Amino acid sequence: MTSPSPRLDSLLTGSARPFTRPGSLSAIDKQPRQGPLQVTLLGIVGDEQGDLRVHGGVEKAIHHYPRDHYPDWVAELGEHPLLTRPGAFGENFSSSGWRETDVCLGDRIRVGTVLLEVSQGRMPCWKLNDRFDVAQMALRVQQSGRTGWYYRVLEEGEVQAGDALQLVERPYGQWSVARLSAVLFDKQLEPGLLRECLELPLVPNWRRTLEKRLEQRQVEDWTSRLQGRSES
Repeated sequence: MTSPSPRLDSLLTGSARPFTRPGSLSAIDKQPRQGPLQVTLLGIVGDEQGDLRVHGGVEKAIHHYPRDHYPDWVAELGEHPLLTRPGAFGENFSSSGWRETDVCLGDRIRVGTVLLEVSQGRMPCWKLNDRFDVAQMALRVQQSGRTGWYYRVLEEGEVQAGDALQLVERPYGQWSVARLSAVLFDKQLEPGLLRECLELPLVPNWRRTLEKRLEQRQVEDWTSRLQGRSES
């Protein structure tokens, strides 16, 4: 499934700043960094998150977004200044060669002296709408499957642009990020499939979501996450 090991083309961090809506903060505007950076259990030293309730933490320590997706977005949206350089989607890692179909839940990846583990796919939120100034951009990212993914940090160390990303272990090779995210975003309610997913080492919020679907036989409301109405 996985193509040859890519290299980390860009390593990006950002600072939390006032965003587009009253009271909101965001560090989605990531900028490239040069030289080695320290990585701890909470991510890249110097990187911030605007809302720690839903961003950051050990299960979302680092966000990886494939540079491969940028031409697809240009084809859909037309030329856009954000798409001329890495960081448009608030990613920390930018590389070419791996997409959501190439990376699996639980993959262990060595980059620099750091050992990472794929923890979950991204659940896009309304801040992408405002950042791109495109209505329903978050929904479009979700529906496209071009979400990127998150890592937890298993071994702290240093990383820098140019480092190779090396897959060292794959315990759940049948569960690519694309396949697992499709269960969530395609509104799956089939009990057998949900039970199969719940046997995986899901992060707590994904587990709660799928457990609730299995129990209540209905899909959760995504309006607040995708539109931010409760935060506007």
